Amino acid sequence: MKLLTTPGFWIAILAVALAATLPWYVSGYILGLLTIAYYFGVFSMAWDLLFGFAGEVNFGPTFLIGLGAYGAGILNNRYELPIPYCLAAGTVLAVVGGLALALPALKVRGPYFGLITLVAVLLLQNMIVVFSGLTGGEIGLTVPDVISIDADTNYWLALGFMAVSGLILTAIARSPAGLILQAAGQDPVVTGALGFNVAKHKLAAFAVSAAFSGLAGGLVVFYMGTASVGTLINTSVGVQVIIAAVLGGRRTIVGAALGAVFLIAAGELLRPLGGLSTFVVSAVALLVILFVPSGLLGLGSLRRAR
Repeated sequence: MKLLTTPGFWIAILAVALAATLPWYVSGYILGLLTIAYYFGVFSMAWDLLFGFAGEVNFGPTFLIGLGAYGAGILNNRYELPIPYCLAAGTVLAVVGGLALALPALKVRGPYFGLITLVAVLLLQNMIVVFSGLTGGEIGLTVPDVISIDADTNYWLALGFMAVSGLILTAIARSPAGLILQAAGQDPVVTGALGFNVAKHKLAAFAVSAAFSGLAGGLVVFYMGTASVGTLINTSVGVQVIIAAVLGGRRTIVGAALGAVFLIAAGELLRPLGGLSTFVVSAVALLVILFVPSGLLGLGSLRRAR
């Protein structure tokens, strides 16, 4: 209940309410960009729970995204199951795959966990190519059903999903379990000595992160009508997810969504620059990370401190 009394909560509610009015006065093209940005925001928020609080550097967020996306897409493509069933199955697959990856990975220390998650992404990419008859391979997987062909409906669904996801993830992060998770991320030895089960809390964080990543991945598939390695699993996509979370503000959850929207919006605004657009966006992100380690949300804190 403390979450409801914080100024940040009501500011976020106001921002979502204002964003909900955008379909009334912006083009469908802009709504499409923001729809993708909101789903990427969920990717980044889920990653921030694992890195910002659990202290585990997951270099392969697209492994979880890909499992949810392809799990849901294959069921719809092959068996024409209804979208809700496909999304549920894809989410479960992401959680199971995430736990199967986390169980052995959490036994290692330092950067090795991150390397294992990165290798998992590469293995998933190869499996998609090898089993191209099932996954569509490099061409991609097309699904017969989509959530809606109406841009406004897709936009509101993505916005609502991001808002609800942010609320749930923030509530988890601020709960007693979230505080234990944060302590375990900062000093697992001391946390374990105090009697807390560090491995259990980190596995729970991995499961939650996998669930939201997988569900968001499935929703993207049924929004775009297709799934491919280049759009959902490529390592460059994972880098964008990570940069967005760090850019928005580590250990803030909501900041990760802000970072995702900023990256996609900035990339589109600078598109006329051609190849320079990526350089400019990357340079701005690097400057923010170097000089404002608390991220975009930290800019407000710095101003209040002055």
